[in-house]
Amino acid sequence: MGEHLFRMGFRDEAAGYFHKAVKLNPDFNDAKENFYRVANWLVERWHFIMLNDTKRNTIYNAAIQDAVCLGSKSVLDIGAGTGILSMFAKKAGAHSVYACELSKTMYELACDVVAANKMEAGIKLLHMKSLDIEIPKHIPERVSLVVTETVDAGLFGEGIVESLIHAWEHLLLQPKTRGENGNCEKYGKVIPASAVLYGMAVECAEIRRHHRVCTKDVAGICLPTNVKFQSPACSSVDTEETVEPYTTEKMSRVPGGYLALTECFEIMTVDFNNLQELKSLATKKSGKIGIPVIKEGILDAIVVWFVLQLDDEHSLSTSPSEETCWEQAVYPVHDLADYWIKSGDQVMMEVSCQDCYLRIQNISVFSSEHEMDVGKDFSKDKDLFSLGSEAELCSALANLQTSKPDAMEQTCILESTEIALLNNNLYHESFKTAMRKVLSSLTPEKLCQAMDTHCQNNEMSCGSGQSNSEESIPEPFYVLDVSEGFSILPIIAGTLGQVKPYSSVEKDQHRITLDLISEANHFPKETLEFWLRHVEDESAVLQRPKSDKLWSIIILDVIEPSGLIQQEIMEKAAISRCLLQSGGKIFPQYVLMFGLLVESQTLVEESAVQGTERTLGLNIAPFINQFQVPIRVFLDLSSLPCIPLSKPVELLRLDLMTPYLNTSNREVKVHICKSGQVTAIPFWYHMYLDDEIRLDTSSEASHWKQAAVVLDNPIQVEMGEELVLSVQHHKSNVSITVKQ
Repeated sequence: MGEHLFRMGFRDEAAGYFHKAVKLNPDFNDAKENFYRVANWLVERWHFIMLNDTKRNTIYNAAIQDAVCLGSKSVLDIGAGTGILSMFAKKAGAHSVYACELSKTMYELACDVVAANKMEAGIKLLHMKSLDIEIPKHIPERVSLVVTETVDAGLFGEGIVESLIHAWEHLLLQPKTRGENGNCEKYGKVIPASAVLYGMAVECAEIRRHHRVCTKDVAGICLPTNVKFQSPACSSVDTEETVEPYTTEKMSRVPGGYLALTECFEIMTVDFNNLQELKSLATKKSGKIGIPVIKEGILDAIVVWFVLQLDDEHSLSTSPSEETCWEQAVYPVHDLADYWIKSGDQVMMEVSCQDCYLRIQNISVFSSEHEMDVGKDFSKDKDLFSLGSEAELCSALANLQTSKPDAMEQTCILESTEIALLNNNLYHESFKTAMRKVLSSLTPEKLCQAMDTHCQNNEMSCGSGQSNSEESIPEPFYVLDVSEGFSILPIIAGTLGQVKPYSSVEKDQHRITLDLISEANHFPKETLEFWLRHVEDESAVLQRPKSDKLWSIIILDVIEPSGLIQQEIMEKAAISRCLLQSGGKIFPQYVLMFGLLVESQTLVEESAVQGTERTLGLNIAPFINQFQVPIRVFLDLSSLPCIPLSKPVELLRLDLMTPYLNTSNREVKVHICKSGQVTAIPFWYHMYLDDEIRLDTSSEASHWKQAAVVLDNPIQVEMGEELVLSVQHHKSNVSITVKQ
């Protein structure tokens, strides 16, 4: 029931059911696993990080206190979350406090928190959007103070501009005009009062490999120029649904670090107490900014942060150099002819604030040498008349006419993890070698010429048409790739001889892209089959191929990019084993899970609110911590602030080919090599395509992130001791606990 609701998008309800199931039966692993996955959506992890940020809480509290003391006695908290700002206002002496919260889960949580802090009589909670609040239906009259922290890493992404325009027009008293004295009770104001946005151009290999395909050749497969890969953060405004035009990163913890290529520069300021300015933001024409380059390097992204001025004397900065709970907004750079920039160049960009997002577009480089814009994307809108001489113009026109009409351009939007995967050559080379080994072992001697010469063979066979009699063509090997998301492994399989590869990609643009790549590599279009086209029901993707043959190779996706084991993978492996021809193989054949004991304050703070001190004496922790999830996903172990207390140990073996080797639970002794407090157990995997070829999900080039189990209570350990871990494996769920 819960699972079905979750798929349909009723996350609040779904979590409710899973939460109840876990409470009724704490050992019910499936409900637990599902609750963890859903809880991450419902109460996003940043709530914990923010509530643990004492500095942020103290500064907001001080600003609210000052405003209330100056006479702003009626307060509306927009996007109340746990209700912490409302409680600050109540404690400061506000007469009436109203708080609105759209998420049902957070609204119910705020009701419990406010009651536990004995303020339910003084704070009226509304389960609604601030845009839907009406006077006197929901609140009796206009308020003198709006407090809000509905700002994301890019400042405007949570709709603060829209909600404040509405608040000034319908819910707030008129603002005080300059130089006017008098009681603040009669005037409206907003905390935060204003903000300044800053940016900086950076070189950062980690951002580059997730947002730009940096290779032209993946394990011998050429990626054609008529295919442009983009991450969602780079895609244009024209797409139907609004996609954030940026991604977010905690730059101080980005693996491999970053290099600033420009000084930090001011992008824009916004006054939240000025209705006219808020209204003009959305309609303002985009402004051009040019920033001098101070260091040479590769232009990978513009990083953006802001300073939130709460009032005249209190401010919060989300800069990468500050120790805060905030991440920065990252605008990856794409479409440049040359990404290398040097001192004396200028980075040009257009800045606007369309549909509630800060947009930084048309990034280009003005080179000091050429005195011309080398940043423009030459492939689009070529201005023919800038070519100068008539001869050049004629040849340009001739080229336009003779260019093949069928060389279509395809923009393919890939998730950032899919781009990182395309950039991972070792992954593709490993699969190629492992597949070749399996196919060679199945091939009668005469066929076993390692078919990297497939191009000529393919061209001959499709050029000569059907003159060959059908019988002389040997039966192909069938290879099925059921990787999640975009994968070029079927095309790689197709280069290995008489192979009929099947891809299970679902999206049309991905299919078109794979067709174009096949074509560019001289594959007949028919070589690659899209399996889901032949499968009535998506869940039946694991079936025999269309002929009555069995599969020679089935490629399964065992690990999610987040660092967890894919749900239902053992069930998929069981079906796959029944569909393999004799001698056929599943990839990976087995997986080893490794773990390590660490002391990490960061992981503790990102998983649960620590007591009442952080929240300035307010009792919030026990309520929000019901949604704490003992597993943290999408971690970068290489840059996680932590102290290792043991060496890595093997925790579990998942065997997809020989299931009798799997155990449902085992105990693992871990030798302590440094004294300290164990707060978490990060884990990762070695995927064995066969006994020799393995992929490490914690390697630098890996598109996978790592995950960690965070302990409820830290365990003090001394060097030389042993700790025993109990590792339980049920279906695709793995739980790791410390045996006391």
